[in-house]
Amino acid sequence: MIQDMWNALLHQPNTQWVVLSTMLLGIASGVLGSFALLKKQSLIGDAVAHAALPGICISYLLIGEKQLLVLLLGATATGLLATYLIQLITTTTRIKKDAAICLILSVFFGTGIVLLSRITQQAGGNKSGLDHFIFGQAAAMTRDDVYTMAGAAGGLILIAFLLFKEWKLLIFDPDFAKNSGLPVGLLETLFSTLLVITVVIGIQAVGVILMAALLIIPAISARYWTDRLGWMVIIAGAIGACSGIVGALISTISTGLATGPLIVVTAAGCFIFSFIIGPKRGLIQKLMAHHVSAERLKEESL
Repeated sequence: MIQDMWNALLHQPNTQWVVLSTMLLGIASGVLGSFALLKKQSLIGDAVAHAALPGICISYLLIGEKQLLVLLLGATATGLLATYLIQLITTTTRIKKDAAICLILSVFFGTGIVLLSRITQQAGGNKSGLDHFIFGQAAAMTRDDVYTMAGAAGGLILIAFLLFKEWKLLIFDPDFAKNSGLPVGLLETLFSTLLVITVVIGIQAVGVILMAALLIIPAISARYWTDRLGWMVIIAGAIGACSGIVGALISTISTGLATGPLIVVTAAGCFIFSFIIGPKRGLIQKLMAHHVSAERLKEESL
């Protein structure tokens, strides 16, 4: 009976598109998150995710209806504004980056909640579906929403693949990259923009509160399996894809369960698994190395 239910579910076109879009979102998040982790910009994704909410609300107030592409453009605008404000604050004042991120995150998210409350108080505002952007609800997406999300995620993956060597050089040897004639400023700006877009396209499925986790967790998990950037990106993308697929499926068949938390919980399970048995930095590997070292010291003392 359970198998028949799963087969019927997987043959539904809407379910197939939702699963495909969350899978592509997971891959894009894992890939971009790997670069963000190594560039020490992971927390900026959290600020961008929270800063996207007022952009969504402002776009809805302007057009009066839920058109995902327009809402995402508004979210992108406020997300980019938050990113540039963080950079402006850290470069022109003595405020540290973590404090600047906390400041921008709180102000933008608070503004978004105020605007969302105003929208829900309007006639028909409680049916706008904007509350799904808080925790994510992939099952509530329309086919056009899925097309937009899947297309943007696929484009992000392609761009990351084409610029892999340039970003790798920027991470590990920025001085050589600058001296070799690479447009460092343009590449940095492009990466920040793509990071914002990754966050923005995922907020309807994962939510503004938890989207940053989908950027960070797969990348951190991949670090327990390899020291090579190429493999790290691949593993992080695979973990993100699995998290998106499992979370979306469970959300689709379980009434009342938001997609975002389920995707993040799945990713967290992958992290725990990687933390325990990862061959590079896993707990078991460290315990074995410690045991071997202790035995060697014991033998030398004898």
